Formats: sequence, C-alpha cells, structure tokens
Amino acid sequence: MSPSLVASILERLESHDHRITAPRMAVIGVLATMSGHFTADSLASKVRGVGRATVFRTLKLLADEGVVCRVLLDDGRLHYRLSRSAHHHHLVCTQCGAIEDFTTCDVNDVINELSRRTGYQIESHWLELYGRCQTCSAASPQSAPKPPALA
Repeated sequence: MSPSLVASILERLESHDHRITAPRMAVIGVLATMSGHFTADSLASKVRGVGRATVFRTLKLLADEGVVCRVLLDDGRLHYRLSRSAHHHHLVCTQCGAIEDFTTCDVNDVINELSRRTGYQIESHWLELYGRCQTCSAASPQSAPKPPALA
C-alpha cells in the first residue's frame, strides 16, 4: 500500500467535509494496492469486514471526488481505476483490454448545440472510445477497421 496515496485520498475527502470512517479507510487502503482497472465486486472481495453496499457507496464517493474514474468496457462491464488526471476520457482496446487516458475533449460545440436544441442544461459528460491499440493493430494490420468517412 502506498501511504502517500492513502494520505492524499484522505486529505481530499477531508477537504470536502467527508467523514473518514473505519470502513472507508479499509476500502481506501485496499484501493491503494489495486493496479489497472477493477470491478466494484473485485474490490469488495478484497476488503475484509466491510459490507458490499459500503464498498459501492465509497466507490461512488471516490468517483464523485475524482479519486477513481469509471471505465465502461465495450461489453458493457463497468470498471474503475485510480484517476491519474482531472477531467479525462478513455481509449479502450477491444482486443487486449488496454485503457489509455486522453484529456483533449473537443466535443464542447456538440454539447452546446445539443443543449440549445433540447433545452437540457448539460452538466457533465463521459466519453469512451473503443478500438484497437497500436500494439494490437500492428499485430494484425490486415484486419484493421477502416476509419469512418467524415461528413
């Protein structure tokens, strides 16, 4: 476990007036040992003495606070991982499961137009792009999908 990671997570929660309870400490302690992406159930199975609902609520709180990010895989499974940056999106390899962050988000014009047309006050968005990573594409370039035609 990384004590500095645990300390920074606790500091973030305290700075936003969230209570630091023993169950939350247990979840954060295990979370700090996780590498890559994981499911809420896999995290819950590693946290001893804490109810599954508490693990799920703590994960939601940590996602709301930007400590973890949600990653929706192309098969519909929801995974989490420690967040490396503020607002970001994911490139998800459909072949090997690799996930890369990207921070550029040029969808603001689309969001603003959609808001104008529908009357929605759009508060946030979540973007996942699915395809094959560079390694997987290089391994079998003949089956690489053609890029979509631009309108």
